[in-house]
Amino acid sequence: MGTEHSDSRSSPKAIRVVNCPQCGKPVPWTAESRWKPFCSERCKMVDLGAWASESYRVPVSEKDDDKSDDGEDRRSD
Repeated sequence: MGTEHSDSRSSPKAIRVVNCPQCGKPVPWTAESRWKPFCSERCKMVDLGAWASESYRVPVSEKDDDKSDDGEDRRSD
């Protein structure tokens, strides 16, 4: 009549593995993975350098931002 509880210690938990964003090497997502999501300090610093040099950019559309979607001019003169 008692309820059964599953003991999480008895079944091993699957370790999540992600790919290093810089080189693609598999990295286990654990507390021991010091540089996660990167595989190493080198990959982390290469990525930081890319951000610092503005190598990563958000794409923008080339449409005229002064006009609304319905074609009306929204500029305040």
